Amino acid sequence: MYPLLMSKVLKEKVWGGRVLDDLLKIPLAEGKIYGESWELSSHPNGPSAVVNGPWKGQTLPQLLEREGPKLLGPEVFFRFGGKFPLLIKYLDVHDRLSVQVHPSDAYAQEHEGEWGKSECWYVLRASPDARLILGLAEGISREVFQERVSQKKWKGLFREVSVHTGDFVQILPGTVHASVAGSVLLCEVQQNSDTTYRIWDFDRLEKGVPRPLHLDKALDVINFEARPVPKPALSRPWEVHEGVDWQPLVNDPLYAAALVHLTQGWRSPARASFRSYSLLEGSGKLTGAKKTWAVQAGQTWLVPAGVETEWEGNLTLLAAWS
Repeated sequence: MYPLLMSKVLKEKVWGGRVLDDLLKIPLAEGKIYGESWELSSHPNGPSAVVNGPWKGQTLPQLLEREGPKLLGPEVFFRFGGKFPLLIKYLDVHDRLSVQVHPSDAYAQEHEGEWGKSECWYVLRASPDARLILGLAEGISREVFQERVSQKKWKGLFREVSVHTGDFVQILPGTVHASVAGSVLLCEVQQNSDTTYRIWDFDRLEKGVPRPLHLDKALDVINFEARPVPKPALSRPWEVHEGVDWQPLVNDPLYAAALVHLTQGWRSPARASFRSYSLLEGSGKLTGAKKTWAVQAGQTWLVPAGVETEWEGNLTLLAAWS
């Protein structure tokens, strides 16, 4: 086992832009706009592949089939039924992200045949006017929601909040959410799922036709009390952990995430479960299994369970694991 540099799966979106190239140096095809870069995925809608070392060209699903317990760690492998539990993305939201909601595991497994979607966003960059929808407005009941949606009376239905660079927010299943003003670049850690129920798409067209809505299923899963609050950077203390600056972001039964900042070196010990590292800023070197690779912003690495790594350079990483 050794540290694995993963390929990206780019997704064109009507609300996307070109910031993935501008800020993270992710190459994009000319003349196209991209909303998502799937950085670490075993989902059939866009599996990642290894781009370094002996397993170059192997997809993550292929590796899981061959080396699942070693790759994930035995406890994680069996807890998640042999499936990779996470999907790591960048989102370039240059236009409005549709108003949407994700289902729970129980609902998604019954209706979609896959896991539900709990997710969290770290805001790498936000324009001064950036605003998100996070939940419904106070006093919006199921009956009021149904009536207003049937009449297409959207004003005042949703709870809008400002968002800033460095903010962090967790979006649990059932939480209505969207981006409604400005632009944001997000790093997203989520369950391995691609199920979204669209409530409103601002009446825009994609290739001349409206994108489909999923109002009946959305109504089934909405939590009418969910109103998450973004946590600003200054409210989250840094800790010294394993000799580097470490900022815990979330510790959920399904996933955990933290920011890691180092200016010199960091020896990360072998662990019982895998770790993913998305490089948000900087450049340096990564050593593991007696090999050394150059690393830079825009890359995502998967470090298997039981592999010790050593990082060098001035780097900010988003670490995620289950």
